[in-house]
Amino acid sequence: MTTTKDLVTKDSIIGTILKEHPRGKEVIQKYFGGGCFTCPGINVESISFGAMMHNIDPEQIIKELNEEA
Repeated sequence: MTTTKDLVTKDSIIGTILKEHPRGKEVIQKYFGGGCFTCPGINVESISFGAMMHNIDPEQIIKELNEEA
């Protein structure tokens, strides 16, 4: 039986992505900056929320995260 990790969606929590997809750290850093890693909000904020806060298209971030996963 093969197990696969869930794909990243706009509702995925940033902190969960960092735990489940270690290579996703580079993508998060690229779009949201290094401050994301020390922000307590990463445990409740979604990709769509982070993208809105940084004025970035969430679809591009999701695409890159899923390519890395």
